[in-house]
Amino acid sequence: MEISPKAAPEAKKLAVLFYCPICAVEVSDPLTCGDCSAVICRRCGTPLESPDELGMG
Repeated sequence: MEISPKAAPEAKKLAVLFYCPICAVEVSDPLTCGDCSAVICRRCGTPLESPDELGMG
């Protein structure tokens, strides 16, 4: 009896979205500063905020 190999479960890649307060859009492809590791907007260079940091209200 032959045992068929099981496929390895695919790792689900969680997309972390950031928000640019200047451009007022979600940024899915931010730049990361090589010196300080800040996550910045590709369009305007503003430091991005994660959704949990946004002030509601």
